[in-house]
Amino acid sequence: MDFTPDEMMTIAAARALKNDDVCFVGIGAPSAACNVARLTHAPDITLIYESGTLGTAPEVLPLSIGDGELCETALTTVSVPEMFRYWLQGGRISIGFLGAAQLDRFGNINTTVIGDYDKPKVRLPGGGGAPEIASSCREIFITMKQSVRGLVRQIDFFTSFGHGAGGEARRRLGLTTGGPTLLVTDLAVWRPDPESKEFTVRSLHPGVSRDMVRDSCGWPVRFADAVEETPTPTPLELETLRDLHARTRAAHNGQRREAK
Repeated sequence: MDFTPDEMMTIAAARALKNDDVCFVGIGAPSAACNVARLTHAPDITLIYESGTLGTAPEVLPLSIGDGELCETALTTVSVPEMFRYWLQGGRISIGFLGAAQLDRFGNINTTVIGDYDKPKVRLPGGGGAPEIASSCREIFITMKQSVRGLVRQIDFFTSFGHGAGGEARRRLGLTTGGPTLLVTDLAVWRPDPESKEFTVRSLHPGVSRDMVRDSCGWPVRFADAVEETPTPTPLELETLRDLHARTRAAHNGQRREAK
């Protein structure tokens, strides 16, 4: 079956989630990946959204954390202070799944401004709960499309702390969680180097060359000693993702479709 780079990115990200994960889900691409995992190989995964919904199982992708779909399909809904203090800061969440507008090679995220903070070229949505998610979840997964504007040498604003300047930066600041451990783009799967914490390409998606990755990245790309090819999406994975998007489009147009 043919597939798009976006579909490959979402499915590759979904595969990284396990059935016993408790996952704090970001809106957009992270939400799509988490729900594909739930609908395929990880039916018992616990999805948590920032609005306080626990064990959410949406039939369609939410427009925002305030989307009624999340509360209606959750096992329960708690207050935002309880969500952050008890669940997140209490160390009960294994994976935080985030997106980014800008990302550097150490997994530091900018979702605040492009350009100077006082006179920005673009003002972005901001951090929301992402800074706390980045510091308190046991691991952080990131998914985003590759471009030289997105993967940059130096982010314009530190919204969510990754590995700082690399190495033991998190430990020196007293952060005991793992920080970013996975980056999935529309071209490749990246993991941080164990020592430097710099993102390193571990697998290339089908049809992607090393030059394509280099040309769409703002820092000198490092490749693992043995770079693999990302397995192509299975028919089940593609059907699940496409049906999820179709239901979402129909719902947002006022035409609810039943899940298969």
